[in-house]
Amino acid sequence: MRIVIDGMGGDHAPEEIVKGAVAAARDIGDEIFIVGDPAAIRKQLDVCKYEGNQIQIVPAHEVITMRDSPVKAIRQKKDSSLVVGLNMLKNGEGDMFVSAGNTGALIVGSRLILGRIKGIDRPALASIYPDMTGGDPCLLVDAGASSESKARNLLEYGLMGSIYIEKVWGRDNPRVGLVNLGAEESKGTSITKEAYQMLMNSQLNFIGNVEGRDVPKGVCDVIVCDGFTGNVILKLTEGVSLSIFKLIKEALKSNAKAMLGGALVKSKLSGLKDEFDYEEYGGAPVLGVSGPVIKMHGSSTERAVRSAILRGLPYAEENVVDIIKEEMQDVAEFIEEE
Repeated sequence: MRIVIDGMGGDHAPEEIVKGAVAAARDIGDEIFIVGDPAAIRKQLDVCKYEGNQIQIVPAHEVITMRDSPVKAIRQKKDSSLVVGLNMLKNGEGDMFVSAGNTGALIVGSRLILGRIKGIDRPALASIYPDMTGGDPCLLVDAGASSESKARNLLEYGLMGSIYIEKVWGRDNPRVGLVNLGAEESKGTSITKEAYQMLMNSQLNFIGNVEGRDVPKGVCDVIVCDGFTGNVILKLTEGVSLSIFKLIKEALKSNAKAMLGGALVKSKLSGLKDEFDYEEYGGAPVLGVSGPVIKMHGSSTERAVRSAILRGLPYAEENVVDIIKEEMQDVAEFIEEE
């Protein structure tokens, strides 16, 4: 397996990207290609005291920043680490591409350079979402690739998410739920009502509408929604969880008795905090494009980079992209009939 990493994308590039790649290299025997400024990457490899040949540097002398217009950047910055990396994947020089860079540019670049899977109207970001009841995490699709979605897109998200969580996470017959403002079939917008019928008539294990309050309870394995809603759910959950942990921490330090109680529950709280830690889950796969692409959090550190690489490997190893291509042949006919 050949892993291509955007060495210049993200808030802490290239330092944390290189450190994460080195950490991953200690766990796997696969080739790792870091794309970006050779001098800056080599400097960080030296800091890590890396002397092996498992990690190689691929030169790229431009960087797509978070402020760049996605379409303009992809078309004009041909020598950027993101574009060079995606082209390596397209040309068969890599088997998976990982980036913490500009999300919009990564989505646009994946679509323009790799191309969409035939039958897929819009690619989607699939993000791991914690089950606050202590169960296995869920998969939220779309997490922000497209702000608006048509009914057929929501069906596509359900299909791709179902395939991904089955092949990568090993869950048979995953439950698919549609985010809505009520559990009743009649609730929602015209788009969600239409999507409800399409999902119900599909071969997916569709359990119906899921209200916002039920999303954190693990009622389904695949949470389907448009990218605007999905991104709000993720950011709101992250903000609320961080605020709650901060309040708990302050309360446990308020007096001697509270500090004693805090010591007794410290390990339990640490475990709970890990459930909400994006660095533990790594990255979000870009589903619907013709190649395994993983989007990491923009603030990814060494731990998050390592997790993204290790947890992303099954996406390529299990040929999830090819499976989606095969499944979409039947779904495309179903959509046309609808």
